[in-house]
Amino acid sequence: MTTVATRIVEALAPSVSHAFGVMGNGNAHVIDALGHTPVVYTAVRHEAAAVAAADAFYRASGRLAVATTTYGAGFTNTVTALAEAVQAGTPLVLFVGDSPTTGPRPWDIDQRALAASVGAPTFTVSTADAGSVTVAAIGHALTHRTAVVLAIPSDLATADAAEEGALPRVAYPAPLEPTEADIAAAARVLSGARRPVILAGRGAWLAGAGEPLSRLADALGALTATTALGRSLFARPEFNLGTVGGFGQDEAMRLIGEADVVLVAGAGLNHFTTKFDSLFGPATAVIRIDDRKPATHPAVTLAVPGDVALTANALLAAVPPAPRHSAGWRDRLAADAARFRVRESGVGPLEDGRLDPRSVAIRLAGALPEDRVTVTDGGHFLGWSNTYWSVASPNRSLMVGTAFQSIGLGFGSAVGAAAALPDATLVVSTGDGGGLMALADLDSVIRTARRGIIVVWNDAAYGAEIHQYGRLGLGTAPMLIDEVDFAGIARSLGGRGDVIRSLDDLVDFETWVASGSNGVYLLDCRVSPAVVAPFYREIVEHTTASAGVLA
Repeated sequence: MTTVATRIVEALAPSVSHAFGVMGNGNAHVIDALGHTPVVYTAVRHEAAAVAAADAFYRASGRLAVATTTYGAGFTNTVTALAEAVQAGTPLVLFVGDSPTTGPRPWDIDQRALAASVGAPTFTVSTADAGSVTVAAIGHALTHRTAVVLAIPSDLATADAAEEGALPRVAYPAPLEPTEADIAAAARVLSGARRPVILAGRGAWLAGAGEPLSRLADALGALTATTALGRSLFARPEFNLGTVGGFGQDEAMRLIGEADVVLVAGAGLNHFTTKFDSLFGPATAVIRIDDRKPATHPAVTLAVPGDVALTANALLAAVPPAPRHSAGWRDRLAADAARFRVRESGVGPLEDGRLDPRSVAIRLAGALPEDRVTVTDGGHFLGWSNTYWSVASPNRSLMVGTAFQSIGLGFGSAVGAAAALPDATLVVSTGDGGGLMALADLDSVIRTARRGIIVVWNDAAYGAEIHQYGRLGLGTAPMLIDEVDFAGIARSLGGRGDVIRSLDDLVDFETWVASGSNGVYLLDCRVSPAVVAPFYREIVEHTTASAGVLA
């Protein structure tokens, strides 16, 4: 007879290539069964990293991944990363042990309720339906683009599983077709646009809409822009205004404010993307294409439910090629391109003797390999990598943690990104606070990445709190971190590591990059907490104004 654990793996294996986990009593037999399939299993050191790795694997590759932990404490350790996956719309399956069918033990909790509290449904297998329930869990994750929990009562792993016949292979859901009426309405608005902008997000990338949206921009004479998760989607960088929101360039954001029509494709329009609802002008017509809740923002004047690629192609066919009212709109960008590209430059060592993070970011931008996938943890330092480092495509820049506003998922998500794109150089950007929180899986990065670079923005503080609450007059002592030698820790785990106190300290690293050597190199960059990233300055100004606090 086939065991329940084996039946689950038989149902999982056709749909996944990679799994990430921490072994325990509740999942040991399933991990063992995975070893008899082509699925690649990667052990991490903390359960949150298992889910973060599976999340990043999907974001980098577009392929479903599995995370697995034991029951009880193993499951509770996943919850922050699980909430992030749900908030970010990442399909993944978290396989966990659960209470036995005989009832809960002292260390068991209501895992179903806990998972539901962060939006993840639970599918519990039995001896009669282990395969079909597994298939249903996979189907739900893909159809609803969410994380699901697949639970096995701890006394059933080695029990005999009933025969269920041939199990179907789960197919990705068919893309949503836009209606002819919606296409006609959107085409009418776009055809009359004099200053059109197309703003694309991660949803456009997932739909494979980069090419039709680029052609639509050319047909309309539109300028383009992207969210932080859609960077480098468009084919014509000379007409691109870059990233919108707090990571955007001020002059470029003001130009978007002059647009009379903005076509939003696969973007969520959260507060950070819209500069706290100030990005669009008051008279701007906003058309939003999305196959999930397309009318969730008050600025949207016309919602077009539909797959972004199908809708873009339909609009291409519906928009008349002439006359084009937008002649000259692109010329405003081309005539003074430098004005819309300039960024704050760094200065030398600051009064506190530490480096200006802008100078470090600019120097690293010239040294990092072009073929790379960049993974950033959450925190104030996001402003440096997202502002100064280019990316080749949206799946080459991952921010696991930002949807749920968490820190500490950087090292775990880096493991998944490295597995998804093993030929690219992995670049991890983290703060000292998030880095310490995830320290167990620094080992996982060094152990599993073929070639990796870790940049720790070490300001000996929780920078976000310093810039927000320190500004309000709160005592900063709880916001400080004793300075940690991350470079020494990396060396102790088998990597390379340097403490960077001056830009000249980067020379050995730059030589290593040029050599093409494999391994993981950590740069412990001692940066000043005195420099505030523009995106965080915007957040602080908004929150203090909302609270009635004078800046």
